[in-house]
Amino acid sequence: MAVSQLARLWRRALDVELQPLGLTEATWLALVHISRAQVQPRQKDLAFSLGLDSSSVVRLLDLLEKVGYIERQEGADRRAKTIALTPRGRAVVVRVEKVAAEARRRLLDDIPAEDLKAAFAVVLRISETISASLELTA
Repeated sequence: MAVSQLARLWRRALDVELQPLGLTEATWLALVHISRAQVQPRQKDLAFSLGLDSSSVVRLLDLLEKVGYIERQEGADRRAKTIALTPRGRAVVVRVEKVAAEARRRLLDDIPAEDLKAAFAVVLRISETISASLELTA
């Protein structure tokens, strides 16, 4: 529960910081996920990574496309379009990443670097263990 609460609080803190850019948690999270993807994600990939259902992602992508942050492109499978950031979308992600880095610095400044490194390593290991466990049961 503590990890879940921390994740919610962290997203809320960033949401407050990003409100002046006209972004909501849903929009900035989606843009960051798209920008960090190894390959242009398909709609279902984005839905999975955000933990959302397909209809919610469709509405979110419609909004991001309307404001000019993303475009849907035909992929190898014409039934599954990929999502690409536009130049405007890439520019807003740069701003999001800058605000997030500044918030991270300010909010974590009082925590020793070695403590943060250890905490990150533990969270990563737990995440990998759970992922591996879920793959075995799928």
